[in-house]
Amino acid sequence: MTEAYLHARVPRVDCPEHATKQVKVPWARGRSDFTLLFEALMMAMVKQMPVAPLAALLGETDQKIWRVVHHYVDEAVEAQNLEGMTEAAVDDTSFQRGQSYVTAFADLRAQERRVVFVTEGRDHETVEQFAGFLGDHGGDPEAIGEVCQDMSEAYQKGVREHLPNAEITFDRYHVKQKLSEAIDEVRRAEAKQHKQLLKNTRYLWLKRPANLSAKQQDWLDQLLQQPLQTARAYEWSLKFDDFYALADPDQAEEYLRRWIEEVRETEIHPLHKFCETLEAHWDGVIRWHHTQVSNGLLEGLNSLIQTAKRRARGYRTQRTYKTMIYLVAGKLNPGPQLACT
Repeated sequence: MTEAYLHARVPRVDCPEHATKQVKVPWARGRSDFTLLFEALMMAMVKQMPVAPLAALLGETDQKIWRVVHHYVDEAVEAQNLEGMTEAAVDDTSFQRGQSYVTAFADLRAQERRVVFVTEGRDHETVEQFAGFLGDHGGDPEAIGEVCQDMSEAYQKGVREHLPNAEITFDRYHVKQKLSEAIDEVRRAEAKQHKQLLKNTRYLWLKRPANLSAKQQDWLDQLLQQPLQTARAYEWSLKFDDFYALADPDQAEEYLRRWIEEVRETEIHPLHKFCETLEAHWDGVIRWHHTQVSNGLLEGLNSLIQTAKRRARGYRTQRTYKTMIYLVAGKLNPGPQLACT
């Protein structure tokens, strides 16, 4: 392959008042080692492949690639216009296992449905930062009327303090996650007496019947015939699903009250704790039937965010992780704006 290089000396101007200044040129941005066309190529390719192999392909260092990506993503994030945003979803994702988190805020409007703000941490201050960012980009924190979130007390505090007109809907996927945790607690306790019977069954109880293979369904059917508390807890979890299937909010609320009463008549104590969680967050759980909003957007984007995490592997900074989340889930289309002639 033949390579061609074009060299041009960029004029510099010595100014007694402003020191030395370099003349702006139409084919490159200031202090960049690349032309705008080459940077546009980088930004198009980085959406499709990790940075390390991209750097090897282009014959450049990954640090230089990241500098270009950070520049254009930051620029696109700052250029957002969030006027008219009224519904938000908030969720956290881990950067390093058990150590470091970032919180993503998404616009739930049908015409948008994208991540608009990412910040470090997962406490109430992240909501404060989002409210400030929203106000700086054409939005109004007081115009946010609905927030979908998990049951985090920190996020609730942040919403109350910084999104004063927002109602909270607890995301159905996170509610179901709490129930799954209760079922797994039952399984782990019971496995001490029925080790062989419950061996390797963890994910069997966490899946819905429609998601099981034929072999797994046969295995589950056999376990459901056993006098196991885990099996009974699983059956109660299937009945809980009907709460979200009901169309009428009043019927759904009454159904959930009866479900809690009947569960409390059992001796499955982890489910008792789940019932206490439901009652402590009652309004936000029931509100789902009035709003039908969920973090499904962020849950659906989670696979993209995990892809971002894999792309950021080897770069131990939250800035890199946040940049990749914006790139894959923000619909920002960052890069140099080239005139077509």
